[in-house]
Amino acid sequence: MNCKLTVSTEKVISKIDKRLYGSFIEHLGRAVYGGIYEPTHSTADKDGFREDVKELIRDMQVPIIRYPGGNFVSGYNWEDGTGDKSKRPKRMELAWMTIETNEVGIDEFQDWAKQTGSEVMMAVNLGTRGPEEARNLVEYCNSTTPTYYADMRRKNGFEEPFGIKLWCLGNEMDGPWQICHKTAEEYARIACETAKVMKWVDDSIELVACGSSGKDMPTFGIWEETVLRECYEHIDYLSLHSYYGNRDNDTADFLASSMDMNAFINRVVGICDKIQAEKKSDKQINLSFDEWNVWFHSNEQDKEIPKWTIAPHQLEDVYNLEDALVVGTLLITLLKHSDRVKIACLAQLVNVIAPIMTEENGKVWKQTIFYPYYHAMRYGQGTALDVVCDCESYSTAKHSDIPYVEAIATINEKEDELTVFAVNRSMKDSCPLSLSLDKEVSFLEHLVVTGDDVKAVNSAEEEKITESKRNDGDDIVLPPLSWNVIRFKLV
Repeated sequence: MNCKLTVSTEKVISKIDKRLYGSFIEHLGRAVYGGIYEPTHSTADKDGFREDVKELIRDMQVPIIRYPGGNFVSGYNWEDGTGDKSKRPKRMELAWMTIETNEVGIDEFQDWAKQTGSEVMMAVNLGTRGPEEARNLVEYCNSTTPTYYADMRRKNGFEEPFGIKLWCLGNEMDGPWQICHKTAEEYARIACETAKVMKWVDDSIELVACGSSGKDMPTFGIWEETVLRECYEHIDYLSLHSYYGNRDNDTADFLASSMDMNAFINRVVGICDKIQAEKKSDKQINLSFDEWNVWFHSNEQDKEIPKWTIAPHQLEDVYNLEDALVVGTLLITLLKHSDRVKIACLAQLVNVIAPIMTEENGKVWKQTIFYPYYHAMRYGQGTALDVVCDCESYSTAKHSDIPYVEAIATINEKEDELTVFAVNRSMKDSCPLSLSLDKEVSFLEHLVVTGDDVKAVNSAEEEKITESKRNDGDDIVLPPLSWNVIRFKLV
């Protein structure tokens, strides 16, 4: 098996928005409590946040983190997470049937995010609450006026505004599982009016409206059209959510998951453009794929978690090599759509379906999916290039014409570097890679994530799946079942 990859620096897809590599922390499981926040940990700072976790996230350079949910936000009173911690209420958290202590709220989280070098993508509650509470939160976070909620922030010890510029208008409101689930018409009206008052408080913010929480939702398509017709001139992005899993233990088909993501994005882009034409608008609505990942490993064990506990071990998928390869192909797909997908959030960041795991009073360690996410974030900056990938393909019961090699290239003008990201889906064959480039380059490095066992996982004790380097610039070979990052210096 061979692969010829033709890369032209003239065939530009788009400048890459750095927020394409965002992540997500929800008040769910051990994402916050026992994840980023553990006051009894040996590395805890004065505010109770783990320095070892903070250092790793800072090194990753995660550009933006969605917070505080997720399903959690649809029942959340944001005021509970502000001010004196000793006076904050404990609440029954209905989304995940746990107890929320409110030790961490927007006060602490925005400060923690700044320390990691990340921006906050804040979600407002459009389940049990509405426009009034949302506009008050914008004032609390961003206003310099001598008014009630800005003064409330100052009294809580924050003279300067938080400066949160990206906001989600609720979460998955099409889902019957959501607290105060809404019809498309109901959500469209409240989202429109909430958007208006939020931007009246701060006209510099950007807003993301809820699209369908999956392409298999019965209202998919109708939901998007209804929301866009109502909200078009008041929002900036429409959201997409999608998770992937190998429940049938069919590796060949699982590795084709990116084909589903590609189709989902194409359909939503088509709907956005249809409504733009219908409205005769000059404004283009772009996409925020603000929940995506592999999620299925923990489904059964989560059924055994008792109700009304604090920070249980919930949604703690332990990822293997094939999961890492799927994450790699999904990242490549997002880059291929970087002309319209400007924001994306790997869900989530720590402990909960996450690339980073922690032990209570112990170490922090990297899951298999950490590596493609980290590599794309680090080296996939600049401009995405539309490559031609000529290779063999295969078919499964669900998908046809699946290329064995999935690839994309990016050019970083600031660093004078060109990077090729490629996944070899073949389970047995190495693939020599023939590169046709229109620029003179010198080889820098070839990073590979692979292994002999597609089900191999990492743990706190051992990282079986990690990155390795190959010095094969003159004869690049993609190993079977591998994620590859091939970097060049422009001469």
